[in-house]
Amino acid sequence: MNTQVSLDIQVMLETQGLCKYWGGLKALDGVSLQFYDKQLHGIVGPNGAGKSTLLNLLCGHYKPTHGRIMHKGEAIEAIKPHAFARRGIGRSFQKTNIYPGASCLENCCVAVQRRMGGNFNLLRSRYSQKVLDEIASDALDKVGLGARRDQIAAQISYGEQRQLEIAMVLATAPQVLLLDEPMAGMGHEESQLIIELLNRLKREYCIVLVEHDMDAVFELSDQLTVMVDGQHLTTGTVSQVRDNPRVKEAYLGQGDEVF
Repeated sequence: MNTQVSLDIQVMLETQGLCKYWGGLKALDGVSLQFYDKQLHGIVGPNGAGKSTLLNLLCGHYKPTHGRIMHKGEAIEAIKPHAFARRGIGRSFQKTNIYPGASCLENCCVAVQRRMGGNFNLLRSRYSQKVLDEIASDALDKVGLGARRDQIAAQISYGEQRQLEIAMVLATAPQVLLLDEPMAGMGHEESQLIIELLNRLKREYCIVLVEHDMDAVFELSDQLTVMVDGQHLTTGTVSQVRDNPRVKEAYLGQGDEVF
């Protein structure tokens, strides 16, 4: 059962019958979803459910076999991957995607230049170094790494590296954040910092979160989608999803009490 969302909340991203086939394998099969501004939409499901495939389609990394991707009402499934970023669709990955030998500030500067099609080291940069530093510093402040701006990325903790990766996405001026397991490999205290960060960020951005930490997903999600075998099983509030017998049967099995 899908929950109703207030009509004054803008649909930022939408899929319509989205499919991705690899030969005979249906990695994603007819998925239709809506993602709203200033909400966090959790995506859960067992391994092989199609969660990462969905994120790869939403950021332009994969092209759909069938179906549409709409950004603020405009079809974008056929545009180039870099055009997704320029439209304000930012993506983080399961593994850290930072430059370990560069400072935190430099990592964010590179992210800005990558989105704009420039090169951080070119003198004919689209932005002056001062403007780049301001954008990068603001992104670091948003994730709580302002005091680490000049520290080499390899020297900060793993949890801080995941914060840095989110800062690199924020530095590209996104409207939509696609986050793929940002808490993977973290301990409880580090995970709590990311949860607090995402609770702040969802007041400003549309966030689509794929995450295996179910406690975190339950705490953060305004909307929650369950996927199984590349298909959309249900979407609703956390309480609606937890009470859905189809979810318990398909996702949890008889002995799993995570819900």
